[in-house]
Amino acid sequence: MESSERHDVTDLPDDIARVGVVGCGQMGAGIAEVFARSGLEVMVAETTGEALELGRTRLHTSLTRAAERGKISEEERDATLARLSFTTDLGEFADRDLVIEAVVENEQVKTEIFQVLDQVITRPDAILASNTSSIPLVKLAVATSRPDQVIGIHFFNPAPVQQLVELIPALTTSDETIKRAEALVGGALGKHAIRAQDRSGFVVNALLIPYLLSAIRMFESGIASREDIDNGMELGCAHPMGPLKLADLIGLDTVASVADSMYAEFKEPLYAAPPLLQRMVDAGRLGRKTGSGFYPYA
Repeated sequence: MESSERHDVTDLPDDIARVGVVGCGQMGAGIAEVFARSGLEVMVAETTGEALELGRTRLHTSLTRAAERGKISEEERDATLARLSFTTDLGEFADRDLVIEAVVENEQVKTEIFQVLDQVITRPDAILASNTSSIPLVKLAVATSRPDQVIGIHFFNPAPVQQLVELIPALTTSDETIKRAEALVGGALGKHAIRAQDRSGFVVNALLIPYLLSAIRMFESGIASREDIDNGMELGCAHPMGPLKLADLIGLDTVASVADSMYAEFKEPLYAAPPLLQRMVDAGRLGRKTGSGFYPYA
């Protein structure tokens, strides 16, 4: 359930007022909305004008729906939209106090983004954050000249609704950066933060991914139908959403990528992605975002 809590401007951190979000897909747009609804000025970057317009539309639609459902007022919606700006040039992030990337779960892509951000951001103590689900933060940190200011800030989908945020310090992250991130998440954003070690999967995915993969293997083996697997967990274990529906919501490409990262680090069979998952990714059946996954989405 979405929190209706509002945060007064006095809750805003003294040293973080201007935020940059790299990526405006499902997660990036949600993260940008969280920051903007909390009173922060947010600039969102995408690689192309087309992707940027899709992201702008995604944000406008989400905020309009929130207003229609009474989660925010129309005035709050308009004020939030006014705090959002958009760009295709990371150079415009020069004055940001904090930048978080939420792009594809690919180490090379993320590393290149961190290298660019390190060059363009002018504030000496700006925080560089990643929403990665599984990539070691230390690898991103050492790609910059400020490894002590790099930290994982991992939101969950949908970010405006989910109250949990994982904070993942790298071995290089300073105590000051951790404190500032905790103050931001627990204060202005009004989220509940848990701290995780910099190991693939962190806390939540280390528990969640094996569960999802087990459900996929069960379906792949013909042990039960997709509906019965999901109903079993929803009705038998009181889960709000069954594992196959949840995998579709997360995105099957993301599930596969996180599983691959965890298997590469730990070599545990429970982290090995089933062949069916990879075939579905290859076919472009990624779940809700493509209109087809384990279930069809009209």
